[in-house]
Amino acid sequence: MFTLDAIMTTELITLLPTANLAEARELMHKHKIHHLPVVDDNNRLIGLVTLTNVLAATDSILRDPDNSIQPADVAVKDIMVTDVATVDERASLRQAALFLEKHRIGCLPVVTEGMLKGIITETDFVAVAINLLEQLEDCEPDDEFAESA
Repeated sequence: MFTLDAIMTTELITLLPTANLAEARELMHKHKIHHLPVVDDNNRLIGLVTLTNVLAATDSILRDPDNSIQPADVAVKDIMVTDVATVDERASLRQAALFLEKHRIGCLPVVTEGMLKGIITETDFVAVAINLLEQLEDCEPDDEFAESA
């Protein structure tokens, strides 16, 4: 059985709850990611900021400039999701994939005893699918170009 630690990301980009929206946007842009786990000083997962959270919290360009909210004035703790679905690092890839599909979420932080160990995303599963498809293609006979008698 394959476990999550085979494909999960362990070099995580995280935020403290005291960070602000501007910092979250910058990290997402710089690292080309859509999910930022929010941790406390002991690396315990306390929330998650997604690209959707960031976009929803970003002030509209249509708003009157005199009433606009600056990204540096919005705390991560005010926009993060706190009811975060997580998975134990001993779970199978299949279990995690089924959970993502059933709940239509883009990532699962991998947690053991409250401690953030990694994150697995739908992109990770696409990479697994591509790898499996390539292996299947390598095993298939090349009948497509064979001449018939």
